Amino acid sequence: MSALLEVRDVTMRFGGLVAVADLNLEVTQGHAHGIIGPNGAGKTTAFNVITGIYTPTAGDVLFRGEIISGRRPSAIARGGIARTFQNIRLFRDLTVLDNVRIAHDAHARYSWPGAMVQLPSARRAEQESIEHCTDLLEKFGLVDAAYERAGDLPYGSQRRLEIARAMALQPSLLLLDEPAAGMNSAETLKLVEFLGWLRDHFSVTMLLIEHHMQLVMTFCDRITVLDFGKTIAEGSPDEVRNDPKVIEAYLGQEDGHE
Repeated sequence: MSALLEVRDVTMRFGGLVAVADLNLEVTQGHAHGIIGPNGAGKTTAFNVITGIYTPTAGDVLFRGEIISGRRPSAIARGGIARTFQNIRLFRDLTVLDNVRIAHDAHARYSWPGAMVQLPSARRAEQESIEHCTDLLEKFGLVDAAYERAGDLPYGSQRRLEIARAMALQPSLLLLDEPAAGMNSAETLKLVEFLGWLRDHFSVTMLLIEHHMQLVMTFCDRITVLDFGKTIAEGSPDEVRNDPKVIEAYLGQEDGHE
């Protein structure tokens, strides 16, 4: 199967600090690929490079075989890569529906002058946007809260809304930064089921960072392990679970944190 995303020899330096060193990664279309590692291993930095927040010091990121390194984050998002964040970043004072519409309307074909004067084409596009986003909220179990303030939703619903907003961009690749953060064991099990439904229903490829090992080992087809910015292992969940370097990297972590 073909690689949808390729990270080739990517290094990211901040002054004298090497956050990511010579990272090579391939995410196969239709798969779920996990990135794990102790705190400070470079996982979120890798996400920020892929999504254009950082331009790599060296190396290239390719999406569908085309180099995207150096592009603006908005251009990368419109090109088919969406992401969520470890700390939920919703427009908390806007409605649930408006949060999703902001993402969906990134693909809008009408001009802002047309919208200002309410041309028929703009009105039709607006109605289509509302209908599409309402349908998306229904699929995510959030339609009853469409006109509620996003910041008033329970934590789990806010996490679902953030993923729904990412999916409004109609991505081919979805990056999830610790989707189980703040969830208990029961909520995490439901999340695994939800991510499986999401992948199957929308045919979306996933790359995720996660500290919850049960989620990663259960859901991901392939796993990359980082430690101090370097890849120390890659393979199937069984291969990674039994890799001596991975076991060593996780030993001595206080309070059970990875």
